[in-house]
Amino acid sequence: MVEEKAKGKIDLTSEMYKAILERGEEGVLQSDLWKELGLTSRDGSRIALRLERRKLIKRERVLKNGRWTYRLTPIRFPVDFSSIEGVPCITCPYENQCMPDGIISPTNCPLERYGRGLADWVLEGYKKRRKR
Repeated sequence: MVEEKAKGKIDLTSEMYKAILERGEEGVLQSDLWKELGLTSRDGSRIALRLERRKLIKRERVLKNGRWTYRLTPIRFPVDFSSIEGVPCITCPYENQCMPDGIISPTNCPLERYGRGLADWVLEGYKKRRKR
């Protein structure tokens, strides 16, 4: 029973943080978020305070329609690794010898001979973005 309560609390905290992240830097009014997530003001406020203590969000007091509420904005955003996914350097057998001014370098990559080097990876990413 206690485990289920703790799991529910974690799930709600995670769900709220995701909802705040989705709003981006503009944030969301906590009163609107409570309605969206089906939370009571008390439960929602406790979760928001927990996220604020963890330094994941910022709570800023604002006046909306003559009533005080808080705007919740994310402070930390998840790291996005999509920009480096598939980079050949991660699995390169020459990685430990590669240096900016060395015999093996990003500008003189041995994998280029096989069409798998850094320049090929960059060009491939560029072509994909142009298609969008």
